[in-house]
Amino acid sequence: MNAQLSSPARAVLVTGGARRLGAALCEAFARAGWHVWCQYRASGDEARALAHRLRGEGASIEAVEADITTAAGRRALMAQLTAAAPLTCVVNNASAFEPDTGADFDEEAALRQIGVNLIAPLDLARQLAAQPGTHECCAIHVLDQKVYNLNPDYFSYTVSKLALERAVALQAQSLAPRLRVAGVAPGILYPSGPQAEGNFAIAAHANLLRRPIDPVDVAATCLFLAQTPSLTGTTVCVDNGQHLVPLPRDIMFVTDELLKRHLPS
Repeated sequence: MNAQLSSPARAVLVTGGARRLGAALCEAFARAGWHVWCQYRASGDEARALAHRLRGEGASIEAVEADITTAAGRRALMAQLTAAAPLTCVVNNASAFEPDTGADFDEEAALRQIGVNLIAPLDLARQLAAQPGTHECCAIHVLDQKVYNLNPDYFSYTVSKLALERAVALQAQSLAPRLRVAGVAPGILYPSGPQAEGNFAIAAHANLLRRPIDPVDVAATCLFLAQTPSLTGTTVCVDNGQHLVPLPRDIMFVTDELLKRHLPS
């Protein structure tokens, strides 16, 4: 990893940046001229391959290994990155997603998800605001359309994302004017957990626009939020209207008939 950046470009940390939406986020910011720190914990090969590919396009990106599940790991990461150059933005994309319900959740698993999905984003945002200098910064919390379209599946995950959605406004108030805080709430983007490809192909159309959501659109929205100085304390749904199609269970569990019954004709 380079000790110093070669230019004073705006710098962004993308947590969980090696795969899926994280990789799309890294690509969007890198291609827009930002220096990108692609944080990973276990996906080192994928993170380094992504960085190598984008550097081949002329982008500025480094893969950085860090454990953001602990306070010490987050402090060490932020100290490492801000020693190289000021950090302009953090996109809190890393997430833990484990199946449970309000009746059977395991306390240890619930705390693990709350730690990754809530405490880590809040901590990284406040450290961003506290770094030396006077430049304006921005924290973007990646949420889920479920925060506006509740169902009881994935209980602990949903609770953690609900708290983070409320924290968008609270952190914007608490850490202004140094830090802007925004959220983005995607719909279903990729197969999750045990979901089969056939199930995903149906579920991806369960929205008002009847088509899959492009992760590129979510990444472009995060870039827009980061680059628009007037935006703070707000969340944008990027879900083809999925949050307006209520279902009694998580989309991966519903049947074709139930989808037909709930979607507009």
